[in-house]
Amino acid sequence: MAGYDATAAHDLWEAGFSPLTAAVLCSRGCSTPREAADLLAVDGPLPPPEAMTDLSAAARRVRQALESGERIAVFGDYDVDGITSTCLLTQFLREQGGDCLFYIPGRMEEGYGLNTAAIDALHQQGVTLLITVDCGITAHREAAYCRELGLDLIITDHHECKDALPDAMAVVDPHRCDEHYPHCELAGVGVAFKLAAAIAGDQEAVLERYADLVCLGTVADVMPLTGENRVFVSRGLELLHTRPRLGLAALMDQCSCAGSPPTASTIGYTLAPRINAAGRLGQVELAVELFLTDDPQRAQYLARELCELNRQRQAVESEIYEQAVAMLRGRPQPAAIVLADERWHQGVVGIVASRLAEEYRCPTFLICLDGEHGKASSRSYGGFNLFAALEALGDHLESYGGHELAAGFTIHRDAIDGFRQAMEQRAAAFRDSADYRCALEIDCMVEPSLLTLQTVAALDQLEPCGAGCPKPVLAMGGLTVDQCGEVGGGRHLRLRLRKGSICLSAIYFSATQARCGIHVGDVVEVAFTPQINEYRGVRSVQLNVVDIRPMTADTQQSYEQALYERCLAGFVSPPEADWFLPQRPDFVALWRYLSAQTGEICDECAALREKLSRYAGVPASMIRMKLCLDVFAEQGLIALEHQAQRLSITLTAQGRKVNLEESRILRRLKEKKAGD
Repeated sequence: MAGYDATAAHDLWEAGFSPLTAAVLCSRGCSTPREAADLLAVDGPLPPPEAMTDLSAAARRVRQALESGERIAVFGDYDVDGITSTCLLTQFLREQGGDCLFYIPGRMEEGYGLNTAAIDALHQQGVTLLITVDCGITAHREAAYCRELGLDLIITDHHECKDALPDAMAVVDPHRCDEHYPHCELAGVGVAFKLAAAIAGDQEAVLERYADLVCLGTVADVMPLTGENRVFVSRGLELLHTRPRLGLAALMDQCSCAGSPPTASTIGYTLAPRINAAGRLGQVELAVELFLTDDPQRAQYLARELCELNRQRQAVESEIYEQAVAMLRGRPQPAAIVLADERWHQGVVGIVASRLAEEYRCPTFLICLDGEHGKASSRSYGGFNLFAALEALGDHLESYGGHELAAGFTIHRDAIDGFRQAMEQRAAAFRDSADYRCALEIDCMVEPSLLTLQTVAALDQLEPCGAGCPKPVLAMGGLTVDQCGEVGGGRHLRLRLRKGSICLSAIYFSATQARCGIHVGDVVEVAFTPQINEYRGVRSVQLNVVDIRPMTADTQQSYEQALYERCLAGFVSPPEADWFLPQRPDFVALWRYLSAQTGEICDECAALREKLSRYAGVPASMIRMKLCLDVFAEQGLIALEHQAQRLSITLTAQGRKVNLEESRILRRLKEKKAGD
């Protein structure tokens, strides 16, 4: 769990961040308001396109083609990043007066990337300049073929580079080993945008026109939402909300997400899957036309078709998932999953691989067999670098490409067993290394009192959230499960959690009660992302659960100790101070209990709390009880000694009366409660 620097958090509160947002920013390394502003900036200056290697040369060649009326082809990919890249550059060149056509290979027939048959077809159509987007960085053979034909080739890509680059007129890729561009984690559409901006000579004007496409491709390809990408996504979301292009407006309408401001999550979970479905099921032209059409009726039709394709994709995905799980049933936990089958749909296995990687917590490789050869999609887990692994095991493969989180390759059927053994060994070694990351990353611990409508709504200060700037994941312990039931046909778990007088609703997607191992009455700790739920006009805070487990005594003690120490030091937010501030009935009940004892009291903290609860007839808060004891000790009423989880208490008042309101501890908490 990330550290929580309450002193820094206080500075962020004073700078205008809400208590909850300040705590999250502190856990992410922001110790000053300036650092927080830099992390969240969505209006920073964009580096000039010419700072990217080979981009100036590429722009000069394209301007030459535009001026001389040459036929230009944009060659893309069939995922969201590739489709948006293709549409952006095609539309831009046409608006510049260019004779431009586009080509996206059929996923089933041609596979990924440049191929000689496509090059032949484009050459026969009179193309003299071919520009790749989101692909081409490993196309050595195809680049040589273009030279043979006298066809100029410009490669723009963002995938990992091998040692040697293709022999093209220009190779633009922020991952080049000789690249010094400050933001290397651009999506393919980000690189295509940079080329368009260099050609136009006005980066701001091009972003104003195409920010929606750059945003879609960046989010869908899971690029980190930091630096330049943060500007792209923020501007794109604004454009999607205020002036969406015809096709995207129709798609949002079909998805029932029109009207409200879209977020990166809207793209990742709603729009991108529908756009991707076209490429996955071999009808990528529907998605391309959706972005380029200016016919309202056609836009509505295309949007409906994409939604229907997505439903078909979900059905195929479920079938492949069940088949893969059946293959794994009864096996020990693998270090890596490598499965192959003739029945699988090449366009869908990547989604299934991602799901299996998360559920089995290991890198996953799913191979679609066709005769003696197979095409695979793979997904990473725990920081395992897929591209580096495929590069190391290249002798087993016919070809490969991608990046560290997602990659693809082709393989001969006879090589699969050897590849599986080698990959399992490599993944097992990685799992035992210091680089393996499997623990859930928690931003900070909170108490229920901090989860108000105002503080949760203020987390929007962190938007846009996504890779590199994820939605906050908070932790809370000592919650009692009041209600627990499965919803959505048994696919999800709905919970009601209580701590003290505060009750919270929670939803745990893709989880069952059996899998979680919890029951009504259990005391649990939960990791979650808070959100505001609106039902029949009533807004309330809801926990979107990431993980939940029964709380052990040791965990409960360490959790409460950390909160207690923050309270004692005064490093708490106003809502937390209000929650923990002892009240007169707390002092009265505790003093009556202590006065009724004889001699020194030496007991476990938990036992003392339980006895006090029975004596007073009301539940006692551990933290309030310990704060009360500290106030008594501060005012000279008791001698208090802490011994790990034990307390030794001796009454020393000898009939004296004191004014507890003079306590420095109470004054500090009251000041925090007031927001001072």
